[in-house]
Amino acid sequence: MPRLSAIVITKNEAANIGACLDSVAFCDECIVVDCGSDDDTVAIAQARGAMVHHHPWQGFGKQKQVALSHAAGDWVLLIDADERVTPALAAQIKKAVAQPTAQGNINGYEMPRLSTFLGRPMRHSGWYPDYVLRLFRRGKARISDDLVHERVICEEQVSRLTEPLSHFPVTTLESALSRVDRYSTANAEMLVKSGRRVSFASGFLHGMFTFFKTYILRAGFLDGREGFLLAVLNAEGAYYKYMKAWQAGRRRD
Repeated sequence: MPRLSAIVITKNEAANIGACLDSVAFCDECIVVDCGSDDDTVAIAQARGAMVHHHPWQGFGKQKQVALSHAAGDWVLLIDADERVTPALAAQIKKAVAQPTAQGNINGYEMPRLSTFLGRPMRHSGWYPDYVLRLFRRGKARISDDLVHERVICEEQVSRLTEPLSHFPVTTLESALSRVDRYSTANAEMLVKSGRRVSFASGFLHGMFTFFKTYILRAGFLDGREGFLLAVLNAEGAYYKYMKAWQAGRRRD
């Protein structure tokens, strides 16, 4: 039976890591790479039997590459601390991993992800089905080194599972605003590094279009009041991304 490793990166995830690791207890090993938590994250992870490694923060992509380097399983399940593997998804994962190699050259599996926003499962707004490649054969995939929006890049054939991965990224409006600030800063940094010139008007234009895309084109209005709030926050994220990049460009010039 092929061995399966679960890998997670953390910082101050005491509220999430216990439930996250409980949901992947079916894996043969759990690897946690922590970048300096000052809460009970590490203690909770160790109490769940996870192997904890410490590594300074280098961005989401590189941090997950470090976690992958510690995995010893034939297959790897990449999961974030605010995600949960349901029993139904766990059964599909175990079945997929157990398939003989002779049946094909499938080296990775995407799975739909169902995210909640302020307690509401978001089935529109561009948030679902949101397929993510999280299960892959070790040695046949790598993780991009992007600061944010990192992705698994898998060789050869990729298939799909049908059961969704549960995701709880935003539980309060305060955490949503903090998330907008952090991600817009990282996205602006990536934009500046790309060498792309950003005008003052870019923030307004991208912000307005992002609201329209989320709320109208992606039917965010069907997600109720939470859909409207999400569209506003997405617009703010786009606006601040370009405004921060514009400011950085002015300082550079």
